[in-house]
Amino acid sequence: MDAWLREEYPAIAARAKTENAVVAWADQCGLRSDTAPPGTSWAPKGQTPIVRVSGRRFRVNIMSAIASRGTLHFTVYTQKFTAKVFTAFLDRLARQAGRKVHVIADRHPVHRSNAVRTWLAANTERVELHLMPGYSPEPNPDELLNADLKHHVHAARARSVDDLAHQTRRFSGVRARYGTALNGPP
Repeated sequence: MDAWLREEYPAIAARAKTENAVVAWADQCGLRSDTAPPGTSWAPKGQTPIVRVSGRRFRVNIMSAIASRGTLHFTVYTQKFTAKVFTAFLDRLARQAGRKVHVIADRHPVHRSNAVRTWLAANTERVELHLMPGYSPEPNPDELLNADLKHHVHAARARSVDDLAHQTRRFSGVRARYGTALNGPP
């Protein structure tokens, strides 16, 4: 990983600079109502705090990209992470950036799929995908967003998938301040 950061990343950044392009670190994560703790609460002294949860299982996913200058782009979706979802996100990311985007991502099977490679080949002027070495989430700043999201959005408290999606969008929107929410169906 150190060699990639010393050699590959500076080359990507230099190319992006000569092309007047944006460098963005991308990742996706999911929130499930049945795996998240309900968080902390309060109660009068001597009484145990009780946090009511629905007990229903549902999930939402978020795909996000953090540009090298800190701009956050994201979309919240409920379907499975597929090549179609990923390429729709890349398309919107390039459209919002208004120039070419060099996307740095992990080696998720969707990122390496034939459908994504075909889409990238047809969109070389808009998006270029760079894959990090395997098992190396540490340098990706988007991983910090995912951890922050899972810490602050209490999925177990959500009453429905719409409620969980709203909480996720709200949290990410606050973090994005100057970013762009790429919401809507992918």
